[in-house]
Amino acid sequence: MSETKPMTAAGHRILDAAGHLFYGRGITAVGVDLIAEHSGVTKRTLYNQFGSKDQLVVAYLDERERRWQSLVRETIAAADSSVEAVLAPLEAQRTWNHSNPRGCAFINALAELPDPAHPAHLIATKQKLWLLELFTELATEAGCATPAALAAQLLVLHEGALVTQLLSLDTLSVSIDLARGLVRAAVSAQS
Repeated sequence: MSETKPMTAAGHRILDAAGHLFYGRGITAVGVDLIAEHSGVTKRTLYNQFGSKDQLVVAYLDERERRWQSLVRETIAAADSSVEAVLAPLEAQRTWNHSNPRGCAFINALAELPDPAHPAHLIATKQKLWLLELFTELATEAGCATPAALAAQLLVLHEGALVTQLLSLDTLSVSIDLARGLVRAAVSAQS
């Protein structure tokens, strides 16, 4: 079992710089030289803290996943009803998009790193499966008929709104309206 070293102040600067660069320019377009320069450290410090660029990409995606899941959980907790809780990941996306105009970092990572064995590909895939499982749990708690099927539909709406975010269309509002109709119909079907 390997022991994780605590992240140093330099490590936090590296992760912050890498996050901005990876998200803004793309993972494959950014090298460790640029990350070291932007974080004010040497490449040696970067490698001492993260081991490799791949592990830095994993840390970047882990951090984004942690922040995204926290926002989703806060949005679920603030929901007025179990039906609204099912829609919480879509509502959280509305907040998230304000500071993330380049779309979904996980979709971007999947496109840039298509090898399913790449550790960052695994993190991005895990994040999408987490969202599918969450939609299933929330639909079950709301008493929706066929919660797994509904969850798949909600995931498609969520991901479609993410992908079309760059088109400057308000597909998120359309997706939320469609999702609300699906959830209400699934609740009515169960009654």
